[in-house]
Amino acid sequence: MTTQWGEFAATVGTRATAMRLDSVTKTYGKGDGAVTALRGISLDVPRGTFTAVMGPSGSGKSTFLHCIAGLDQPTSGRVFLGDTELSALKEAELTAVRRERIGYVFQAYNLMSALTVKQNITLVARLADKIVDEAWLSEMLTRVGMHEHVDRLPNQLSGGQQQRVAIARALATRPDALLADEPTGALDTRTSQDVLRLFRQIVDEIGQTVLMVTHDPVAASYADTVLFLADGQLAGQLDRPSPSEVAERMTRLGNW
Repeated sequence: MTTQWGEFAATVGTRATAMRLDSVTKTYGKGDGAVTALRGISLDVPRGTFTAVMGPSGSGKSTFLHCIAGLDQPTSGRVFLGDTELSALKEAELTAVRRERIGYVFQAYNLMSALTVKQNITLVARLADKIVDEAWLSEMLTRVGMHEHVDRLPNQLSGGQQQRVAIARALATRPDALLADEPTGALDTRTSQDVLRLFRQIVDEIGQTVLMVTHDPVAASYADTVLFLADGQLAGQLDRPSPSEVAERMTRLGNW
C-alpha cells in the first residue's frame, strides 16, 4: 500500500498550483436581464491542500465550482488546471480533462443502482476502455473502508458508505484535483465527520488536492483554508479556522 500511495503523492506534488482563476467573470443573460455571478475572481489553489468555499445563497459558490471544474465557461478571464488552460480547450479536449484529471463528489452519491461497489468505482475507466489498476483499486477500497463490501449494491449500503464509494470513484483516475459540492449535506453529524476525516486523510497522507463547497462551518473547519464569497467576489479567507470563527465570519458577509 505504501508504494502505490507514495507514488501518487509524488505525482500530485510535482507542481505548486493545482488550480488557478485569473480575473474570472461569469455573466448569464444579456442586457437588462443579465446577472453577473462572478466578478473578476483571481486565486491560486495550492497543490496538496484542502480548500473550503463558503458564502450566502446567491454569492456565486455554484458558479465558482462549475467554472473551476470546467463545467461552465467564464464570460471573461482564464481557468487553469495545473498548466492546462481549461477555458481555451475545445469541448472534446475539455471532456477528456474532466474525465481523467478531475474527481467529483456531490451531495447526491450518483451511484448506479444496478452496479456493485467495485463496478461503480471502475465505471469511468471501463467506459474509457482503460485497464483497471487492481492494486490501486484495492488500496482505495481499503482507505475508504469499503474493501469488504465490493460486491454489494448501493441499496445495501448506508448513506455514509455510499459517499465513501463516491470518493473512491473520484480518486480512481488519480486526479489532479477532487472537487466536492456539499458532500456531507445528506449525512448525519457522525457520518459527516467520518467523511470529512477521510478528505483530511487523503490530503495529508497522499497530497491530494481537495476543493469543497459547503454551507457548514464545522465541515469548513477541516480545511487548510476557507475562502468566502459574497456578491460574486472574494470576501476574505481564514486559515485553519475553528467552526466558531467560520460562523462568525459568515454572519458579517451580508454587510461586506
